[in-house]
Amino acid sequence: MLDLKRLRVLRAVAEHGSFSAAADELHVSQSAVSQQIANLEAEVGEPLILRLRGGPVLTDAGGVLVGHAEAAMARLDQAERELSALSGLEAGELRLVSFASASATVVTVAITRFRDAHPGVRLSLTEAEPEEALPALRRGRFDVAVLYDFELHPFEPDPDLELRPVIDERMHLALPPGHRLAGRAAVDLAELADESWLCGSSETSCRQLTLRSCERAGFTPDIAYESNDYTVMQALVAAGMGVTLIPDLALMLPSPGVALVEVVPDPPVRRVWAATLGAGARSPAAAAMVETLATVGAEVAPGERRPPAP
Repeated sequence: MLDLKRLRVLRAVAEHGSFSAAADELHVSQSAVSQQIANLEAEVGEPLILRLRGGPVLTDAGGVLVGHAEAAMARLDQAERELSALSGLEAGELRLVSFASASATVVTVAITRFRDAHPGVRLSLTEAEPEEALPALRRGRFDVAVLYDFELHPFEPDPDLELRPVIDERMHLALPPGHRLAGRAAVDLAELADESWLCGSSETSCRQLTLRSCERAGFTPDIAYESNDYTVMQALVAAGMGVTLIPDLALMLPSPGVALVEVVPDPPVRRVWAATLGAGARSPAAAAMVETLATVGAEVAPGERRPPAP
């Protein structure tokens, strides 16, 4: 493969018609320019420049090589400009994946702020639960994944991932409005051992949270209804179909009337993270989005039930 530095020297000599002028442009000595041309001619195997009294003149081979060199330099210059735009967040693409209650709250606010700050970056958002989103992030399908786990069911350590805390949410007990415990400020889950329960479907960590929270309270819950949609779960609770646990973010959205009660003595906590691959694989846009998500999450006080302003 031809040496790029030597091609730059050949182009400069051809452009200026002088070894000394080329040396001045390239900030090297004239002898260094002559040596680079000689090395390039040896590499090609034929003369590239005729050294005449009136100045250097390209041979036919030199002219062909300079023509291709100029095209190659132009492509490289364009690549440098595009890389500069990416590092300056003036271009590129950022692919996000998030679960529903975060997408409708903190992620929406973060996307709005990011787009206003970096309008040249194209954003896309896909919705998925952590069980699907995390493997897709590892495969490189997404740049940033908004995930959740629970103190009772945490993520396994993974040296290939970086997790940035976004928000820790308390889980609240949702009861039908006329429930016998609806007027209480706080309830021990053990008092609901005989109730019908709602939770996520069998493959989600939301289900594991409900099961483990109830088991910690000393009983195995009777799971009557399953859904991964907290809006559906709140509607079922409001209709008297059972009780469930609901996180802060899900309560920021308009919902049917349910009675919300705190859990004692240890309320379950859902932890929301912004996940990326290791820092070496993370783009400037991904790093900026992680910071934005963390900032928005910090503005959402525990128990607050309205999204922060965009």
